[in-house]
Amino acid sequence: MSNLSKNMRVYHRYLGFFLAGIMAIYSISGIVLIFRETSVFKKVTHKVMNVAPNLKNEEIGPAIKLKNLKITEEVGGIVKFEQGTYNKTTGVADFKIKELPYFINKLTSFHKASTKQPLYYLNIFFACSLMFFVISTFWMFLPSTDIFKKGLYFTLAGFVLALILLFV
Repeated sequence: MSNLSKNMRVYHRYLGFFLAGIMAIYSISGIVLIFRETSVFKKVTHKVMNVAPNLKNEEIGPAIKLKNLKITEEVGGIVKFEQGTYNKTTGVADFKIKELPYFINKLTSFHKASTKQPLYYLNIFFACSLMFFVISTFWMFLPSTDIFKKGLYFTLAGFVLALILLFV
């Protein structure tokens, strides 16, 4: 076995151990994110907020940070919407929202990190580490072995499956 193959195996092994915790968190938060359009894992939270009085109906949603707010009726200065009410005179919004519990919300922030958050450095490191795993896998077995040849078929099958799922 060449020195490059030995080194790749060692790096692959210890980077794998190092990233085991991160991979567990990413896998759990990835599963949670699959259900982000549903109420699974979410709990109902009651909120009362003071915002500016006399907001126009289209300004209420952004003011209380509710997307797609739909007004159902307006009676005597009280604007009613599916999640609660807004008092135009006092500026008090009283509503209920469904949100992830604190710990699960923090887990999912791994996947949603942007360049505005320092967490994106971890995402870049993790992505590069995964690419190293992809490349170093091909140094785990000698190319002349049956295991390596079968591994290439599995690699091709996984790649084709991913393409099918992406484009179908």
